[in-house]
Amino acid sequence: MADVIKMPKMSDTMTEGVLAKWHKKVGDKVKSGDVLAEVETDKATMDMESYWDGTLLYIGVEEGASVPVDAVMAVIGKEGEDYKAALEAESGSQESEKPKSDDTTPKADDKKEETAPAQGGGLSEEELAEKGVTVIRMPLLSDTMTEGVIAEWHKKVGDKVKDDDVLADVETDKATMEVMGYATGTLLHIGVEKGSAAKVNGIIAIVGPEGTDVSGILAGGSAPAAKAESEKPEAESAEAPKATADASSNAPVAESSSSDSRVKASPLAKKIAKDKGIDLSQVSGSAEGGRIVKKDIENFKAPQAGSEKPKAESSEQPKAAAAAAPVIPTFVGEVKFTEAPVSQMRKIIAKRLAESLFTAPHFYLTISIDMDNAMTARTAINAVAPVKVSFNDIVIKAVAVALKKHPAVNSSWGGDKIRFNEHTNIGVAMAVEDGLLVPVVRFADGKSLSHISAEVKDFGGKAKAKKLQPADWEGSTFTVSNLGMFGIDEFTSIINSPDGAILSVGAIQQVPVVKNGAVVPGNVMKLTLGCDHRVVDGATGAQFLQTLKGLLEEPIRLLA
Repeated sequence: MADVIKMPKMSDTMTEGVLAKWHKKVGDKVKSGDVLAEVETDKATMDMESYWDGTLLYIGVEEGASVPVDAVMAVIGKEGEDYKAALEAESGSQESEKPKSDDTTPKADDKKEETAPAQGGGLSEEELAEKGVTVIRMPLLSDTMTEGVIAEWHKKVGDKVKDDDVLADVETDKATMEVMGYATGTLLHIGVEKGSAAKVNGIIAIVGPEGTDVSGILAGGSAPAAKAESEKPEAESAEAPKATADASSNAPVAESSSSDSRVKASPLAKKIAKDKGIDLSQVSGSAEGGRIVKKDIENFKAPQAGSEKPKAESSEQPKAAAAAAPVIPTFVGEVKFTEAPVSQMRKIIAKRLAESLFTAPHFYLTISIDMDNAMTARTAINAVAPVKVSFNDIVIKAVAVALKKHPAVNSSWGGDKIRFNEHTNIGVAMAVEDGLLVPVVRFADGKSLSHISAEVKDFGGKAKAKKLQPADWEGSTFTVSNLGMFGIDEFTSIINSPDGAILSVGAIQQVPVVKNGAVVPGNVMKLTLGCDHRVVDGATGAQFLQTLKGLLEEPIRLLA
């Protein structure tokens, strides 16, 4: 009897996988140990191997589709064997619906007989795949990503493509990443224009033998893209008056947009230049081949305009008139503003924080910490430590140790169950240019202060350079947000789901305190614990803060 291949569970948190690429097609011979496909999980992209010998009889999942764990993906058996019997043997509540869908969606084996010719006589995606055509879809580049913006195309229609070529730069909610086609041939179609967004698994390009008719795929699988292309002339005509107006009122910006295609610049440099109205043709690139990068835009100084002096002189005239006569001058202002499209990162921040705030019942507890001993201890530690330790590093370490004693605070709500984490993975909120990232210091309770400091500094550098990877920000059990460096006394934060709590750290303030019955100068820091009331009660949160207070006021306990 044929063997059914199901989506394996490749990590402890995996609930589904994305079929990134099939390495075999229906009719191919398969041996045990052969790689059948590449599966993108919540952690990484992994190879899925076959444990059987035989012929690949059936493929039930298209490339780019999401597949739940244990769902049927393929069938391997003897050549010519009736694989439907194997599918029926696996029937359940989900499998019982499979024959119904098979009636309306012909399988690869009988596609040629049942599928009517597509518009323009094009073949279906399965038939074109047999001819070497590969459909490139928007990959899932992070666990929170729902769509990506094409920041830059590195190839154009008609270009030759190799399987390791970078096709495009995609801006996600976390960073700008490179997308490879993993296909060799000619770029036949681009489905998403530069600057436009595409949903995850949406068609962004097609690669195959030169001259191949791909109208069948476009007619059946990328209606939104076709619609966008058909509306392009209308959109361009609608934007023409706006472009003319912009050109007349802001010449440098118009020059910048027209010169972008004639200079070598990174996508980020182009974006910043566009936002600042800088003409890239006036900027000297410092990277290889004269390529303009971010620092070149930041260091660019525009030439001084000679027309500014008369403007300054005219602005002095109202002051002179006011001094000559006690009359309030008339001032006419101009209403001006700018608008910018919402970045992918900002979209996801808005979505996830709104879900957290309006789903989890928040409450807050605030406590004051005497930081005199912590300040003394930090000075002593930095005198010998290989890496300079900050107060935030000390807080992270103290939080991790306190969580081990209060597992209820180190928990998350799961609907019908509560997850109590025995490990302490501390998310560290970091502000970046487009929003906020939360890289995770894993198993922080077992790491030294120097180790934590080095790790946080490394995350900070990667965050600013947009080089953090999904593995860097996934898996937190608790989050620390510190605005003390900005002089903020105290504040509240929205919980970073699925965590059950978040700690807001304020600045260390010099204030009068009472010690031994006398008022003396003291150094006080306020901590505010935001709790999800579904998993953390008031008394539980208060006990956690008491433990944390004791650790920070006697930091020698952190070194034990």
